[in-house]
Amino acid sequence: MATFIAFLRAVNVGGRTVKMAALREELEDNGFTDVATFIASGNVKVTTPMRSAAKVETELEKLLQGWLGFDVPTMVRTPRQLTEVYVAGAPLKSPVSDAPRHYVSFLKDKPSAAAVKALEAWDKPQERAQVVGREVHLWLGGDRPKLTNAQMEKVLGTLGTARDWKTLVRLTDAWA
Repeated sequence: MATFIAFLRAVNVGGRTVKMAALREELEDNGFTDVATFIASGNVKVTTPMRSAAKVETELEKLLQGWLGFDVPTMVRTPRQLTEVYVAGAPLKSPVSDAPRHYVSFLKDKPSAAAVKALEAWDKPQERAQVVGREVHLWLGGDRPKLTNAQMEKVLGTLGTARDWKTLVRLTDAWA
């Protein structure tokens, strides 16, 4: 049995409500074990006989589509990969002076080198991004950042779902 962490994109926003207790029950009813969720933003830990994160990702997306009736893009990482995201991000310092909020966006696919260069060249006040593998570290200040998830996805050419740094630290402590 292997453990995986899934990050569900766009649940509990825009009328796409998913109760975490019902989600846990649905996953357990469909062969996943040791299912746990963390806050209502779609952070899920599962255990499964599947050994491939890509297979788990595909199975979760298929299952959620059938159950909820809408697409739920899912980004799956192993506990080790989650730890690596934390280890890679912990020493990173904010590249902007006013200590804005730090987020990590988990990407569906690894972006091209040209896309990475374009995103890292983003030059709006109080906003910076740094790509590390299939994750993007985002520093966003101010009340209405221009570097939204939709903008990031457009530049990188892949889907992503963001979590704030504090949530990532808590998830890593609990699940990795």
